[in-house]
Amino acid sequence: MKIQEAYDKWAGQYDASKNRTRDLEAHALKKELANIAFQNCLEIGCGTGKNTEWLIKKGKHVTAVDFSTEMLTRAKNKIISDKVCFRQADITEEWFFAEKPFDLVTFSLVLEHIKDLDNVLQKASRATSPGGHLYIGELHPYKQYLGTKARFETEEGRVELTCFNHHISDFTQSAQGYGFSVVDINEYFDGDDRGEAPRILTILLRKDSAK
Repeated sequence: MKIQEAYDKWAGQYDASKNRTRDLEAHALKKELANIAFQNCLEIGCGTGKNTEWLIKKGKHVTAVDFSTEMLTRAKNKIISDKVCFRQADITEEWFFAEKPFDLVTFSLVLEHIKDLDNVLQKASRATSPGGHLYIGELHPYKQYLGTKARFETEEGRVELTCFNHHISDFTQSAQGYGFSVVDINEYFDGDDRGEAPRILTILLRKDSAK
């Protein structure tokens, strides 16, 4: 099943179903960005708006982007604010939604579905103003190594989405090649149990040049 079709199908139960990855990434984003000041945010992978609500309280404007029609419909119904603009787009194609630079760009549980990180992070670099920040929140590679991937249950059975394994160095080296420097790398665990494999990886980067 194609990514867009899968998320359209998932949208109806996405908010209500138990999802430790979704919930822990939302917690991680708030913690990692708590002390980051921003005015304009480009949110990639807004889904049903799980992080959008928090971002519009912290910044002046959010451009919230997702590939899924149904996910966006739910986000629009949930969040009524002149501080957010929802856009539907395939981020592997031209970023028509990034007409001006942003001082914060976020990726939430998106890049696992992207095979070519360089393509997308180069676009993210162009969309980030010098001195601005890039946040990446992903299912941790360790979880992927153990076989975990984005999936959900339907009446017809389990749907598993197409995912690609990216190592931590894949993210950092690609981003550094497009003018970012690493500010922080963090890991989040189920129940804060550090004896188990971490579930969420976060990487916070700063744009240091106009590269």
